[in-house]
Amino acid sequence: MININDNFINIILPDSNGNIVDVSKINSKYIIIYFYSKDNTSGCNNHNLEYKKYFEDFKNIGAYVIGISKDSVTSHFKYKNKYDFPFVLLSDENKKAISDYDLFKEKNMYGKKVMGVVRSSFIISGGKYIKVNYNAKAMLDAKENLEFLNSLWLRLWNKNGIIF
Repeated sequence: MININDNFINIILPDSNGNIVDVSKINSKYIIIYFYSKDNTSGCNNHNLEYKKYFEDFKNIGAYVIGISKDSVTSHFKYKNKYDFPFVLLSDENKKAISDYDLFKEKNMYGKKVMGVVRSSFIISGGKYIKVNYNAKAMLDAKENLEFLNSLWLRLWNKNGIIF
């Protein structure tokens, strides 16, 4: 299990165009990585559309957004174009990152036990995890992550005794 202040576990996977992305080489103040189960499913569509909704806000505060699922590059290409997602989708067909993050678990789906990806998100800054959210809610994850990042500056100012 990953905890806050743990060192970032790097991810190297292909994006929706087949280009290899080495997350450790991304130069951004914050990196948000979220895992979802499958392209073109209702809960995952909602999850991805919420990140799209807040994408400009994330961008304005220096956050780089990455969605990861076990879908193929081809599936991600079609999915990204269908919904015009402005962020990176990485393909983890071999479940390398999903395994590294220990997110392939038994889940209860409509009363049946199935194996699947646990919807989760991680925020990285300075090579460390600053927020970890296992069992993220599709309709709340993006907003909660944005609120967390927006609150960082306020906590910093309050810590120094300056209150607005």
